Amino acid sequence: MIETPVHDVFAVITDFLAEDPSDEELLAYKLPDDLQKRVSHLLYLNREAELTCEQRHELDDYVRADHMISRLKTKTKLRQKGLA
Repeated sequence: MIETPVHDVFAVITDFLAEDPSDEELLAYKLPDDLQKRVSHLLYLNREAELTCEQRHELDDYVRADHMISRLKTKTKLRQKGLA
């Protein structure tokens, strides 16, 4: 089984953003491998209807974080094109 990561997803993302990444770094950003593996594991458990309540909350956090990063990337692209 894949253990819960030491850092939650929002802590990892805010640490990255606190480093004031360039547009290129932001657009290339991906979660670290350990968190990617955790998301994959939680998605598998979700498909099998085996998530605990705690795991459901954790997966919801990943979904919210993914939406936030996607919006940041979209806004960055729009700003680069002079549309924002």
